[in-house]
Amino acid sequence: MGRVRVQSEDFDPATELAGFGAEGDVGAIVTFSGIVRGTGGLSRMEIEHYPGMTQSAIEKIVAEAERRWALDDCLVIHRHGEMVPGERIMMVATASRHRQDAFAAAEFLMDYLKSRAPFWKKEFGPDGAAWVAAKDSDEAALTRWSASEG
Repeated sequence: MGRVRVQSEDFDPATELAGFGAEGDVGAIVTFSGIVRGTGGLSRMEIEHYPGMTQSAIEKIVAEAERRWALDDCLVIHRHGEMVPGERIMMVATASRHRQDAFAAAEFLMDYLKSRAPFWKKEFGPDGAAWVAAKDSDEAALTRWSASEG
């Protein structure tokens, strides 16, 4: 059911959501879009990945979200390549009969994408280029899901 796309091209959230959740008895759609911030003079970001590995890893976590929560539709889009501040990086959309499931599944997917999805980010700013290190706060956010079954 869930759809995953890993791509270099930008996407239009309105187009992606046209018809999203049209199947089933959907009462709630939750969406989240991540955007490149220009904080600290960031001029651009490069996101690298291993194509087959990344697609498969995200498909597995979408299947886990569908197992934990009653979802009627699920979409994850994540970009790779070079992006500048203001550009979209990713989007998560979940549809369910009830808002609680849609919100929880979207948060679960976001926490996974921030901490475990196999992407490597390099930021370019006034002091040169640097790989983005994992944040303790992103790792900590995952712990709430290990004890929760949805």
